[in-house]
This record gives sequence, C-alpha cells and structure tokens, in this order.
Amino acid sequence: MAELHELTAVEQAAAIRGREIDPVELVEHYLTRIGRLSATVGAFVTVTAEAALAAAREASRALRRGEELPALHGVPTAIKDLNLTAGVRTTLGSAAYANYVPDSDDHVVTRLRTAGTISLGKTNTPEFGLPCYTEPEVAPPARSPWDLNRTAGGSSGGAGAAVAAGLVPFAQGSDGGGSVRNPAACCGLVGLKPARGRVSLGPVVADLHGLGTIGPLARTVGDAAAMLDAIAGPVAGDPHWAPAPMRPFASYTDRPPSRLRIGRYRDSAVPDAVLDPDCLAAWEAASVLLADLGHNVTDTRPPFTPDQLPVFETVWSVSAATAPVAPADEPLLRPLTRWHRERGRATPAVVYASALAQLQRAARLAVQASDVFDVVLAPALATLPPAVGALRNDADPAADFAAQLRFTPYAAVYNVTGQPAITLPVSRTADGFPVSVMLAGRPADEGTLIALAAQLEQARPAAVGTPPVW
Repeated sequence: MAELHELTAVEQAAAIRGREIDPVELVEHYLTRIGRLSATVGAFVTVTAEAALAAAREASRALRRGEELPALHGVPTAIKDLNLTAGVRTTLGSAAYANYVPDSDDHVVTRLRTAGTISLGKTNTPEFGLPCYTEPEVAPPARSPWDLNRTAGGSSGGAGAAVAAGLVPFAQGSDGGGSVRNPAACCGLVGLKPARGRVSLGPVVADLHGLGTIGPLARTVGDAAAMLDAIAGPVAGDPHWAPAPMRPFASYTDRPPSRLRIGRYRDSAVPDAVLDPDCLAAWEAASVLLADLGHNVTDTRPPFTPDQLPVFETVWSVSAATAPVAPADEPLLRPLTRWHRERGRATPAVVYASALAQLQRAARLAVQASDVFDVVLAPALATLPPAVGALRNDADPAADFAAQLRFTPYAAVYNVTGQPAITLPVSRTADGFPVSVMLAGRPADEGTLIALAAQLEQARPAAVGTPPVW
C-alpha cells in the first residue's frame, strides 16, 4: 500500500471499511506529519490531538463491532478556525478572539462528524476571513507548500496548506468572495464553492447578503464531491435552500458529461487587474482541452462590469462591521479590519440596502446572460500567488484591499450570483508551480460542474501532483 497520506480521502474510507488500515493508525500518521510540517506551512492554529485519538479509538471499536458505518468513517479532516467548534478554541484569525472557546458547533461541524470524519484541529485563517491572504496575529502565515515563499491564499489558507502538505486528505473551508477557490489555486488543489443554500451556515452566522457559503478543499474532484455530500443540505430556519440533487454528488465523477456549451472570458470587473502570462496560458490550455474533449467552447463577456465593484465593496465593508468586538478589543484588530469596519459603520442603512438591491439586480442579469451556457470558464487568479507579505499593507489598508482585488478579480462574482464554482489545476509553470482555472455552473447545478472538473482532472494528470514538502 502507498504511504497513508498518499491515499485520497475516498481511498482511506474504503481501506478502513476493508480493515486494511485502522482509524487510530491513520490519525497518528497525520498527527506526526502535523507536528513536523504544520508550522512550516502555517496550516494549523490549534491541534486537537487527544480528542482526535479518542474519536479514532471509538471509530476503531465501531468497526470491530460490525456496526453500520457512515460514508467517511474514520477519515481525518480539519475545521477552519472561522467556524465554531464546541469546547475548542476558535480565534476567527483575530487577537481579539485569541482565547475564545465556543459552547456550540456550527452545523457543518456536526455534519462532518455525523459523516464519520475525525477533526484534527482548526486551520489558519485571516482576521474574520476578510483578506485573500492568511497572515493573522495568532498564527504563522499560511504558505503554499509548492513554494514556501508564496502565500497559500485566503481566507481558507490554512486549509489549503494543510491539504497540499499532506496533513489531512481534505479540509473544510468557507467562501464569501473566493475564500475556498483562491487558496485551492494557490496550493494546487480542487476548491469547490457550492451553490447558495447548499450548505447551512447556521446556527449562529447571520446571512444578511447571501455571499458566503462553506465548501471543501481537496486533492481530487472525487474527494471534494464526497465532502460536499457529507455537508450538503439546509437546516430548518436557513434563509436559503438549494434544491436537493438528483443523486449523490460523488456519483457525478463516475462518467464524463455529455457535450456541453461552455462560455469563456478572460477580462474581469477589476479594471486595473492584469492577467499574468502563466494564468492566461492555463486558461487557453483549458479552452483547447475542453474543445478536444468534445465540448463547444465560445467566447462570452464577463458577468460583471467595473461599475458594480464599489457596490460589492460597500456590502463587504458593512459585513466586516457586523462582527461583534468589545470596544476595549478594537485596538487589537488589524489595520485592514479596522479600515473595513470604519467604512461599514459610516455607511447609512439606506445606502447599504441600495447596494444589496443593486447586487441582486446585477446577479439576475448575469445569470440570465450566462443561461445559454452549461458552464463558464475563467482564470482562477490574475497572477501566480505573490510572496508572503506582498499584499499586506498595514500602513495603507486601501492599497492593501486594492492589491487583493487585482490578485483575485474573478471569484467574487459567483458569490454574488450564488452559482456554484470550482477551481482546479490544469497546467504547470516552467519551474513546476501548478496553475488553475475556474469553472462556474448553472444555479444549483454542482453535478454538471463536478462531472466536467473530473473529466478535466483525468485528461490532465500531469497537472496534479505533490509539492516538495510532501
């Protein structure tokens, strides 16, 4: 058998069921790797070794008792430190929450436990998940395992670093403006943002604007689909409900899709964003490959225009201002966070309501315009991941935010429209760094998206691999 961490999550689940490996053995293997590599790549904020081993021992006993087992029984994972975990420190990436221990779990945490996974701890995230880089005050910066000088992205940067470094087979992330897809692209992974309403954000997080959702980061499309099956489904009281899929998401990886109509665009709503040659080459290569696979690929216009960018910024800043922080702890917040919160607090309610209405109108028009396509193709990022610290600008938070927009100008559109979207690597640079593209699907149609991504993955196996720290 291969090294345990070389197995996919689906393979690990099958090996546990077949009694080829034991959950305790698997958890111990990953904890050893975490001890050796987590600080190097900035993956974990908190490691819950004792709880994980206790859960693994119980999973092993259930296996011996011959009980009916959930789909991912005994498979390790990790929870983003932006999501609540009862009895486990949850920093939200902020010094203001450095010692916060919730008394309840987010629904996604409960769902993952019910599916049989075993959490090894909390993964690194920037303060309140706001930036697209992960450099909080409470943990080392998250670095791409493919090049430790480069950022792992954000805000699920710790999850991306953990999966790419082989510290867990897959990990949960969240995505309010690209925060699953961007780290996946920075770390050579599959990052899936589900459709709005597919995964519950409850029970605590308010969903005022509908931008955020929760999704998987994984090494393979099959693993991402398996985690989506585990966490999908609304909970009573959720404000958004996606229609139930016709069949399990994992089943869409079993056979390629029929001929699809695919629109492609390379421009974005960020007027000064410049597409790097390597990212452009990956987008072109994906276009050619999709056509070679039998799909109809045609050019289309980007879904949003530059005039919608300030509207999104208004909503983003107001959302930052709603995070509860004691007045005495406000000075502990990062300059970027304080800048967003000041802008949000200065926004009149009627201006915020107008911004939400404008985004809804823009989303309707964008979805209608793309309805002639089954899937839309865009670059994942405008450039390769920059150096750690290159985007951060504590002296000028406005410049910091502008640099983030230029780096990731494509992802947030689909948070506004609520459509599912996925990033995956399709090529490598001359020095071997993976380069990704993004695919967006019809509303609530993750199935077609997963099937196409799996077909691309199988057609370009050279784009998938393991980084030097592996």
